[in-house]
Amino acid sequence: MAINPEFIGRTYPPTPVYFVGREKIREFATALGDTASCYFEVDSARALGYPDLIAPPTFAVVVTMKAGEQVVFDPELALDYTRVVHGEQKFVHQRPIFAGDQLTSTVSVDSIRSAAGNDMIMVKAQVHSTSGELVSTVYSLLVSRGVEEPT
Repeated sequence: MAINPEFIGRTYPPTPVYFVGREKIREFATALGDTASCYFEVDSARALGYPDLIAPPTFAVVVTMKAGEQVVFDPELALDYTRVVHGEQKFVHQRPIFAGDQLTSTVSVDSIRSAAGNDMIMVKAQVHSTSGELVSTVYSLLVSRGVEEPT
């Protein structure tokens, strides 16, 4: 295993506050091809009982990107990002993300394992409101492909 297992449990500092804007939600929903009106029209979102536009469930990844970079580019971890592929993603939401939310993300290394010559790093990012409320937890599996031995 090339990745040091002592990194399991390492937690990085919280990211700066991310302000969730209506246009960011609309842009994200458009990129997904999701035309649900609650992503675009405030009145539609409010009619569903939300305080403002609601973000698509996978929007949480936008909030966690800067946090994840702390792990990926940590020189002590010595991860060769040119060999990394995204393995899987999982979202556990406590509540939806809304326009107007002010969120931070804290990331930690949840697990490291080796399989078939590849290192697999599970990164856990917790998204909190500035008041401390847990909004979402995002799990990302990064696979660092092994180096093939010359024949």
